[in-house]
Amino acid sequence: MEPFYLTLFLGTPIWLWLVFVGLVGLLLAFDLGVLNRGDKEIGVAESLKLSSFYITLGVLFGGFVWYQLGSNAAAEYMTAFVVEKTLAMDNVFVIALIFATLSIPRRYQHRVLFWGILGVIVLRGIMIGVGATLVAQYGWILYVFAGFLILTGIKMLFVGDKEHDMGANPVLRFLRRRMPLTQELHGHAFVVKRPDPATGRIRRFATPLLLTLVMIEIADLIFAVDSVPAVFAITTDPYIVYTSNIFAILGLRALFFALAAIIHRFEYLKQALAVLLIFIGSKVFIADLMGLAKFPPAVSLGITFAILGAGVGWSLWRTRKDVARA
Repeated sequence: MEPFYLTLFLGTPIWLWLVFVGLVGLLLAFDLGVLNRGDKEIGVAESLKLSSFYITLGVLFGGFVWYQLGSNAAAEYMTAFVVEKTLAMDNVFVIALIFATLSIPRRYQHRVLFWGILGVIVLRGIMIGVGATLVAQYGWILYVFAGFLILTGIKMLFVGDKEHDMGANPVLRFLRRRMPLTQELHGHAFVVKRPDPATGRIRRFATPLLLTLVMIEIADLIFAVDSVPAVFAITTDPYIVYTSNIFAILGLRALFFALAAIIHRFEYLKQALAVLLIFIGSKVFIADLMGLAKFPPAVSLGITFAILGAGVGWSLWRTRKDVARA
């Protein structure tokens, strides 16, 4: 009888899933028990160190994937990790707008982001599970994902994004009307007990921190509409899809504080991301035209790095005068 830990779950031995879950659990415990202890502002230097730590850990896990599952799986993991990390960077701007709109002090932002990322891990797991089931049962859905990515990339490239007015966001206005909400913060609490102005009875009220957390989770659901199809266009292996997603998201808290102050230096990264989405969607159809089972993972990884490297390099070059004037 085969040992339990060798049993396949979604095509991958259970022990590999347990290694991943255990590592993520340790990281979350470390984040909550050490990094998230007390209310404090996180500076850019500390953010860069933490972000480097999470990126290094994500890359090292790619080495573990290579050792256990082979070079093709490792190339797919790294491609998915880089793409998801870049999409997460795009999410930073929206998170910064949410914090600014709801006037959340920097010393509380790390707490909101920690619980936000915890929620994202669960939500992404559900969405990826649904996506994997659809792809397994209806192979044609992969072409729908690919076509969607191409259209999204073209829209980003030629139409651009509208200016975000978070204060006029209909979801935010709906939540403010429907959610029992205090007008002021109560330390780092998400919920407080207060007398109801209408009845005088003690009841629970959400604080602006909880409203912020809900808005961040909703924002991630919107961004997942792009990111989940993107990673399935790279690989349909649920283990690669989920691990690359989560390792990219785990460092989002550190990435936010590192990038919030310098996001203007990456002015042309969105155009590079648009080209990357078009490429990822197109390679599904290119592989079919070339009679390949899938686009070569190593080539895909190289093109991904080239596109993003060009976007970052061009952005830094075009904004160099802003640094000189600062």
